[in-house]
Amino acid sequence: MIKGFKDFLLRGNVVDLAVAVVIGAAFTGVVTSFTESFLRPLIGLVGGGGRTGGSFVVDGQTFAWGDFLNSLLTFVLTATVVYFVVVLPMKLILERRKRGEEAGPVAPTQVELLVEIRDLLRAEQGRGPGQDPSGPGTTTLPGQL
Repeated sequence: MIKGFKDFLLRGNVVDLAVAVVIGAAFTGVVTSFTESFLRPLIGLVGGGGRTGGSFVVDGQTFAWGDFLNSLLTFVLTATVVYFVVVLPMKLILERRKRGEEAGPVAPTQVELLVEIRDLLRAEQGRGPGQDPSGPGTTTLPGQL
């Protein structure tokens, strides 16, 4: 189960990227909610409290430094979690594979590829997988019984 999950993580295709984008957006929503619910009130208290906490006015222009600080903290928290949950583990796995400590995904054998090609050709011709005595999807090689 863990090997399959690692192979899924290391497979680079569009579906995996789409899943990552959706999960990233959901996680950003969680971090934004945290900063809005907990950090913004704390910033407001530090900045003087009340509705105008975390802002100041100069010549009629309001500078909402609390909102900027809140957005900055949201970005830093999101980047930190993505780095430690996604980037760092992937980097460690790839380094182990380069050193040979961890095996990569197993490629199909030549026989498996040839059987798949044969079955696809038969399916195109409308014949199905064939009447091989060793069962569908397998083949008897020359010299075998």
